[in-house]
Amino acid sequence: MSVDTGIEPGAALPKARGDYLPLLLPVALALAALPFVPVSTWFTLTVAGLAMGMMIFVMASGLTLIFGLMDVLNFGHGAFIAIGAYVATLVLLPLGGWMQADSIWLNLAALLSAIVAAMAVTAVIGLAFERILIVPVYGQHLKQILITMGGMIVAEQLLYALFGPQQIPLALPTSLRGSFLIGDAAIEKYRVVAVLVGLVVFVTMLLILNRTKIGLLIRAGVENGEMVEALGYRIRRLFVGVFMAGSALAGLGGVMWGLYREQVNASMGGELLVLVFIVVIIGGLGSVTGCFIGALLVALLQNYIGFLVPKLSLISDILLMVAVLLWRPRGLYPVTSR
Repeated sequence: MSVDTGIEPGAALPKARGDYLPLLLPVALALAALPFVPVSTWFTLTVAGLAMGMMIFVMASGLTLIFGLMDVLNFGHGAFIAIGAYVATLVLLPLGGWMQADSIWLNLAALLSAIVAAMAVTAVIGLAFERILIVPVYGQHLKQILITMGGMIVAEQLLYALFGPQQIPLALPTSLRGSFLIGDAAIEKYRVVAVLVGLVVFVTMLLILNRTKIGLLIRAGVENGEMVEALGYRIRRLFVGVFMAGSALAGLGGVMWGLYREQVNASMGGELLVLVFIVVIIGGLGSVTGCFIGALLVALLQNYIGFLVPKLSLISDILLMVAVLLWRPRGLYPVTSR
């Protein structure tokens, strides 16, 4: 028996229509703020917002990856942010001479050493976290929230016990201090580096997930893990790798945020966790592109509102989330399986 599909033999399948409207939101927000802010100040605020948004994205991308591909609500994500910042501090303290040198190469060598160490340590701790805490509660969101929140509290208290409650300074290297002057606008060097790092992370994630065999297997495993297992692939090992990658990205975000604030404390992960979840919710609970746009929107809005109405900036991210969810209840780019 033949089935009439309504498609002529040999005809090309219709392409899915792209949804480009959310991509325009950061540009629309920046242009909307321009009439209310002097041009030089607007330029400075915009670059600062882009840099802050990239750092938030790096931290939130790990959580997006874990939830979007593994369906795990990891409220312990903030612990990896703080641990990454502390590991970087421990690495950079003995390399103070390299950090204070006038050579950009020595500065970069010190920073890369701290970043590699932070990502490696948080990835290994993420492996232990997944094996011990997450495995027993796969598919049980309420239990995931409770047990991962408990894990974050324990990790935060351990950091307090090891390093104390005081804030530890984390100075920028010599080559990244100061600002570029573009007309009357001052652009901090570190913010430019943060933008570049965020873009590299975003592009790399998209390429891996959409253009590599590993990305194809992971996405296929999300849709039908039993079928992927039947083809001979160990999907569980792939998911463990995803969790380690998400934890390592949190560690990278912790390093970037610690250098941005030039200080580290044990509670920084918990303080950032709410902001990270807001970005993930705005993006669509699992969408890397949505997370990227959400991070930019949150950071830009905070900067503009902070300049125009400082008191309102405290709740600007909440107001943004409410506005986005009223417009699109499932976020900017919802994951279809959610």
